[in-house]
Amino acid sequence: MLEKWKILKSKFVFDNYWFKIRQDEVELPNGKTIDDFFVLVRPDIALTLAITANQEIVFVRQYRHATGEILLELPAGSFNPKLESAATAARRELEEETGYIPQEMMPLATLYDNPIKDTNTIHLFLAKDVRATGKQQLDVTEEIEVVLVPVSQVMEKIAQGEIRVAGTLAAIFLGLRKLK
Repeated sequence: MLEKWKILKSKFVFDNYWFKIRQDEVELPNGKTIDDFFVLVRPDIALTLAITANQEIVFVRQYRHATGEILLELPAGSFNPKLESAATAARRELEEETGYIPQEMMPLATLYDNPIKDTNTIHLFLAKDVRATGKQQLDVTEEIEVVLVPVSQVMEKIAQGEIRVAGTLAAIFLGLRKLK
């Protein structure tokens, strides 16, 4: 039977608004000890698959510094669950990044981002009949191009490698399944 690891000691070795790095000393079920298992403590993420009345998915294209690439993904952002709900954060991020607002919104799933080293979860939502307000409210680090992709073309874009961010892919597959 599987057992959880025992945390013997834990301390933060880096503490920042965007993330914290925790160093755990753990005892494994086999009795071995690891004194430097590092865990990234990050905020949760709200991500929205937004679909227009014309059956177009609202994507954002933006530069992602960690990969050094410009990527096509769904609108998303981090939030503090003590200060706002995932649904509120999803609506806020959708409007801020794209200038679109949903007429109807529903939860799809809550997934772990990277449970090996990260503590956060991704809250996926489906927004139907989204409408453009034309008012993006971007953060200082954001330069975002809004891209509308017909639902009928999204699988081809995935197959061609144009869409390859894990949370985005999960929301697309779960959302399109829910719509059928």
